[in-house]
Amino acid sequence: MSSSALKVLHRLNKGGYDAYLVGGGVRDILLGLKPKDFDIATNATPEQIKALFRNCRLIGRRFRLAHIVFGREIIEVATFRGHHDSASDKDQQDIKTSKQSEDGMLLRDNIYGSIEEDAERRDFTINALYYSAKDFKVYDFANGVKDVENKIIRLIGDVETRYREDPVRMLRAIRFATKLDMEIEAQTKAPIKTLAPLMANIPAARMFEEFLKMFIAGKAVANFEQLRDYHLFKFFFPAVDQALDANDELLERFIILAMKNTDKRINNDQRVTPAFLFAAMLWHPLQNYIKQININNSLSPQDTFFAALNEIMPEQQRSIAIPKRFQGVMKDIWILQDKLAHRVGKKAFKAFEHPKFRAGYDFLLLRSEIESDNTQLAELAQWWTDFQDVSPEAQLQMVKGIKGEQSRRRTPRKRRKPTTTFSTE
Repeated sequence: MSSSALKVLHRLNKGGYDAYLVGGGVRDILLGLKPKDFDIATNATPEQIKALFRNCRLIGRRFRLAHIVFGREIIEVATFRGHHDSASDKDQQDIKTSKQSEDGMLLRDNIYGSIEEDAERRDFTINALYYSAKDFKVYDFANGVKDVENKIIRLIGDVETRYREDPVRMLRAIRFATKLDMEIEAQTKAPIKTLAPLMANIPAARMFEEFLKMFIAGKAVANFEQLRDYHLFKFFFPAVDQALDANDELLERFIILAMKNTDKRINNDQRVTPAFLFAAMLWHPLQNYIKQININNSLSPQDTFFAALNEIMPEQQRSIAIPKRFQGVMKDIWILQDKLAHRVGKKAFKAFEHPKFRAGYDFLLLRSEIESDNTQLAELAQWWTDFQDVSPEAQLQMVKGIKGEQSRRRTPRKRRKPTTTFSTE
């Protein structure tokens, strides 16, 4: 267990409050896995928690939470949640405390209650497990230990009501199933396709967080297949989903290969950037926009690219709020596809010195692998692979070779003067 989490538990206990390690941390320890996060539930209110910890900051409006900061590690502490229908009339009428949409989605959820009520408010049985540092016991309120042992994902309470309260629970069911190699219980998965349209109500900023959990955690391919099956992928990438529905096999192979490469790097503890996967997802829709613009306009290639970019990015931002730092990297990867194709003179060396050269080169390799019938693309990818493995002098010769080859292509052959034949007749 995290020593920081233990410190928080002990200080809350010494302050006279009940406190438990809860959810994924307990579940993962029972499964023999190393937890990534250590969340704590307590009967102390956010303000009481802040009074105990100088390194505490309160966050959130929908869910009021306390973050206890230990350097780079953050321990999240939540007050026991209660049932909205059992709250006082005053709390139910206060929109800062309790608020629901017409679809039943919880917009404010700051009704506090007991540990039993908190367990009932948890999403899945495997997450309704509480570990106490006082008596070293795990408290199980929903037969979660049994479901952990049987590898079952099961919602607590009425399934449709729980999904309506927070539609993201549909994504969480899939993510836990793929991450933990578990099965979604029949009643838990039954209404997902029917209730999938509720995902349209989720803010784009939250969808970005869910994208990271689904696609940048080593299980991108498995999650993609499940999201497509349950009609949920379109809420991440509507243009891509539409093309996949139209049986765009090249696009499907392209993004699956990109996801496989991402999964492989993550599982090998190598660095990845979400921007690469975003660039891969939107590459073919971007090319389609470029083709459409070229039909109706006579713009330069650069102007056409930026016109297409201005079409696709605002559209995508409505689904996932991609931060500007990743948008910049995506744009660099796409622009480099053109730069890597022009290698005469200093252009090759400028492209090679580009800060995002490696990402652009990896993207080129991805394209060449999928577009196997494009011999020019394969030759280009091989050229850049060789370029990185030779000395600066050899690199210069390679660039000169490209210049000579292009000169030979452009120089027309000299025509022989026709020989005049005189007739003797």
